[in-house]
Amino acid sequence: MAHVRTAEANGTKELPSITSLSVEGFKSIDAEQTIEIRPLTILAGANSSGKSSLMQPLLMLKQTLEATYDPGPLLINGPNVAFTKVDQFLCSAAEGERYGRFVFGVSLANNSTMQFSFAKGTGVPIELLYIRFKDESEIYDVAIGEYEYSNFPVKHQFISELETRYIKEKAHIVTRENRFFMDCDVIFKQSNRTVFGFRLGGHEYEKVLTQVVHVPGSRGNPQRNYKITSLSDRFAGTFENYTASIIAKRQANPDSLERLGKDFLELGLTWKVEAKQIDDTQVELRVGRLPAPARGGAHDLVSIADVGFGVSQTLPVVVALLVAKPGQLVYIEQPEIHLHPRSQHAMAKVIARAAKRGVKVVIETHSSILLLGIQSLIALDELDPKIVILHWCQRDPKTGLTNVTSNEIDEAGSFGDWPEDFDDVSLEAQSRFLNAASKKMFK
Repeated sequence: MAHVRTAEANGTKELPSITSLSVEGFKSIDAEQTIEIRPLTILAGANSSGKSSLMQPLLMLKQTLEATYDPGPLLINGPNVAFTKVDQFLCSAAEGERYGRFVFGVSLANNSTMQFSFAKGTGVPIELLYIRFKDESEIYDVAIGEYEYSNFPVKHQFISELETRYIKEKAHIVTRENRFFMDCDVIFKQSNRTVFGFRLGGHEYEKVLTQVVHVPGSRGNPQRNYKITSLSDRFAGTFENYTASIIAKRQANPDSLERLGKDFLELGLTWKVEAKQIDDTQVELRVGRLPAPARGGAHDLVSIADVGFGVSQTLPVVVALLVAKPGQLVYIEQPEIHLHPRSQHAMAKVIARAAKRGVKVVIETHSSILLLGIQSLIALDELDPKIVILHWCQRDPKTGLTNVTSNEIDEAGSFGDWPEDFDDVSLEAQSRFLNAASKKMFK
């Protein structure tokens, strides 16, 4: 190849952030469902309503790019999401052309959208069918094979005017699969010599996808020692593996850990977190035994394995929100897990701080108290309602298929009429208890 040109963004230029995701034919999602991604995006709904199904295709793309070997178009069994059979995630209700395939789309803030279509494979579990790339008003559909240059949808930014005149009708383009991307080579017909190549849609998508931060709902048991990891703005796999090393690195500058201590103090869990390097491969995490500072408290530290699960389960959440950069997507499953209701309410402030500085925080939650905390911040004018959106997932009781309803939030902190309401469940439970207790007392 004489030379290679790409649409790779300048290293000093901030990458465009993810603005929306679309899913079709995946698990309980048959018809396409699209969700807007704002700085604070909330996924809510009953169990098995389809919340995770909206995000799992994104996680599969992330783990495919991060694999240390070439897994083919899509790695379905990895650290972020694990399936052992394709039928486990293909929508069984899909019919006609949609049967046996699913489509996933990602839109960026630069007004471009890339849509990937996958299907059951023959040599590999999943095959890449085609890519649809949309850049403002232009839409390009590309599959594997050869195309005449005159008919191939090549963006002007890839090919200079000089190269366009030089190639004219004497070249054709060969597209080849590169994991779930499509690489394109421009080849002369006469000499069969590759002049240059490019990736449809550029390398922006690859960078954005590998910078996704995933904090799963299952964050492991607290350990005596944690492995030392390399650190950058990319966190391959799931984030909890990096928490101890991030704290150890930042410990050299105590001011950088001040916000971490304040967050945990606000959550009512502890007032201090520190890392102690054991050797060249391990780090120990130690936390204040008391929830607030006291005289001699600096010496009253214990292993994170010797305190309640709330600290160890919350630590990856808080650290991920602190280290994420503006525009970077942080997906947190159940940030409220193992937390007392008071701490769940306080978690809203920790999440809101990250959203206000431009981090794209996506939370999947079952906590009405956490939602009330977010609503309260808006009503108190401490959080702009324009950066918040709620996506409510429901499954049709007859078909089992997911439908997503998106709700804006007003200045008073109200999401409007929800398809279901967490508060109704709470009030119903209280009413049932009071009625039963009253009957018991006056029997």
